[in-house]
Amino acid sequence: MIPIRRRLIAVGVLSLLAGCAHSPATRSAIARDGLSLRVMTYNIQSGGGDLSRLAQVIRDAAPDLVGLQEVDVHWAERSKFADQAATLAKELGMEVRFAPIYRLPATAADPPREFGVALLSRLPITSWRNDTITRLSTQQANPVPTPAPGFLEAVVDAHGVPLRVFVTHLDYRADPAVRVQQVKEMLGYLGDRSAPTLLLGDLNATPDAPELQPLFQQLHDSMADRGEALTYPAEAPAKRIDYILCSGQFETRSASIPATTASDHRPVIVELVWKR
Repeated sequence: MIPIRRRLIAVGVLSLLAGCAHSPATRSAIARDGLSLRVMTYNIQSGGGDLSRLAQVIRDAAPDLVGLQEVDVHWAERSKFADQAATLAKELGMEVRFAPIYRLPATAADPPREFGVALLSRLPITSWRNDTITRLSTQQANPVPTPAPGFLEAVVDAHGVPLRVFVTHLDYRADPAVRVQQVKEMLGYLGDRSAPTLLLGDLNATPDAPELQPLFQQLHDSMADRGEALTYPAEAPAKRIDYILCSGQFETRSASIPATTASDHRPVIVELVWKR
């Protein structure tokens, strides 16, 4: 019989190995100096006409977490009415949560048609919800600012660390009024930032935009010291509107913006280290 103490040690080692077993592509780990996470945000332009090509861009980046914007779920002919969130999750071997912004009801022959944002994760997603912020609808002829869903909030188990992850897509119009309100409302959901927190998204404004400054006062721009980091348009980027923001526990170890035209945006990829 194995002594109890030795059995407990063996069980503990096996549990640790099981907890750290991930796809060879993932680089998330407990590093010597803290928790290391590879994070990506990507406006996928409803698949850009070739969802498999876009999936390969994500696969090559080997992220632990991906915030996606402009995701179609049975939405339109442009994406062949596919469930892009589920398809990407299956192809990449990741968990997914989809937060619709717009939803058209099901018919007798077809499921609901939805468009929104999504979170892909190699790490367990322990909880999530679809929060509401002000939006100016693209589905109405004469829209007025109205509360609407599509601000995804999740908690991810990052090797025992409860990590809060938000995914967003802000208003694209030149008038910043709606974005001003959206930022105010998002900060309300973010609340206490003493817990590790990430905000991933297409904010549709450049880093010097006044409406984004309240966000930057609360969360760190992970690409702030990485040059211009231009992301849009993908063929010849002229401005930076895609961001990975993080709470003060994180530092940026490395960052990149792949030169891909799989979408009309280029993705942002950062490796973050959380100092325990």
